Amino acid sequence: MYKIALGGIMHESNTFNNISTEFDAFSYTIGEDILSFWKDSHHEVGGFIQGLEKQGYTPYSTLMATATPAGPVTDDAFEKLTNMLIQELKAIPNLDGLLLALHGAMVVESFPDADGEVLQRLREIFGQSFPIVVTLDHHANVSEQMVDQSTALIIYKTNPHIDQRQRGKQATELMLRILREEIHPTQALAKPSMILNILYQNTSAEPMLSIINTANQIENDENVLVANVAAGYPYADVSEIGPSFVIVSDNNQELAQTHADQLSNMLWNSHDQLTLNLPDASCAVHKAIHSDKHPVILVEMGDNIGGGSPGDSTIILEELIKQNASGFVAVLYDPVCVQSCIKSGVGNEISLQVGGKTDQLHGNPVAITGKIRMIHDGHFVETEARHGGQKYHNQGLTAVVSVEDSLVVLTSKRQTPFSLQQLLSLGINPVEMRIIVVKAAIAYRAAYEPIAGKIIEVDTPGLTAVNPQHFIYYNVRRPIFPLD
Repeated sequence: MYKIALGGIMHESNTFNNISTEFDAFSYTIGEDILSFWKDSHHEVGGFIQGLEKQGYTPYSTLMATATPAGPVTDDAFEKLTNMLIQELKAIPNLDGLLLALHGAMVVESFPDADGEVLQRLREIFGQSFPIVVTLDHHANVSEQMVDQSTALIIYKTNPHIDQRQRGKQATELMLRILREEIHPTQALAKPSMILNILYQNTSAEPMLSIINTANQIENDENVLVANVAAGYPYADVSEIGPSFVIVSDNNQELAQTHADQLSNMLWNSHDQLTLNLPDASCAVHKAIHSDKHPVILVEMGDNIGGGSPGDSTIILEELIKQNASGFVAVLYDPVCVQSCIKSGVGNEISLQVGGKTDQLHGNPVAITGKIRMIHDGHFVETEARHGGQKYHNQGLTAVVSVEDSLVVLTSKRQTPFSLQQLLSLGINPVEMRIIVVKAAIAYRAAYEPIAGKIIEVDTPGLTAVNPQHFIYYNVRRPIFPLD
């Protein structure tokens, strides 16, 4: 029986966010705890575990660490995490292979290509022939180093990411075939000279839909093991920014490169159609108020928590109040106001200045007066396949404030809006609301699209502004669309 380890370090790093991601920002599990925490999740680690156990193998668990997207990871945090991973791996005698979950867009203070650095360090210890099969997020900025230092890459095929568990199982199957010497993976990378706007990264819409379908057709070739499509992460100022296409063939480099170039050309040929025409907050709120379909989902693109923004933007909330909107719910990260609510107590009236506390990019604090409806511990469970794949969530101590017939939810931790349970756990039925503000871009769709009467994407300023022209890039390769 082969000894196959599993583990991972995952972070999506927004280099325009000046709040560094420290070690304490990571949630991590070690050894056997990984099995209990991740086994039933819709994450690739759950797929690793299921795939191994189904074939009669015992998973050798090491380290699994994740943190909510934010600024670059500190050197100290990176060194601690990689050392923990390496020590756990070294403690397993006669290890045959590693299933590794990385994000592909982690940036560390000293290592712009942090995922590639992790793989480089593993290679230095375990050698070039040691099988390392790596799963990457669909938003990975794939580098040559990641391709060169991995045995095979497997990238999520969906955005919102609802296929993570399947990709984990696929990685396990590939690993076992490698160890049995049934296949000899060879990889090729192609990267068009462009940054793909996050607005167009929905794999259920064009241009990504046709590209994903073509990749799936390519994967039907018996000589192609995996046909990968990564949309890229536009909020990292790194040389490998942008979409990537990685073909894993069975010992056929020419075939792999041909297919990678084919997919790359497909995306490039659509670049002149990728225009932006989104309403600002004032226009979007007006449309929401006068919509005859509910709930209206207002997507606050500039404060996309899953992209590394602070989660306390008040741009849309201010407009909702200004235009006398009714029946809305808005969630903001504001631990200070949560503590004020706790001190005041459930059922009491309170006046607060909410949000707008992290920086000057996401609006100013907004005055609200209302009744404290609930104080909650912030824990909730998502059992469905949702973006990110996690089952257990914690948005920290949470306060729900009723402002007339609307609700403002205040959290102590930044929480991506990928699950309806974020609201349902607080006694809020999203179907009954007229307007729901989500701080996201695409990933919210798996949860909210099925209940939405109407979706309005809003061009708001912030660290995840939808237009790359809002940012100054110093390190990306040039020329590159749409900057040049």
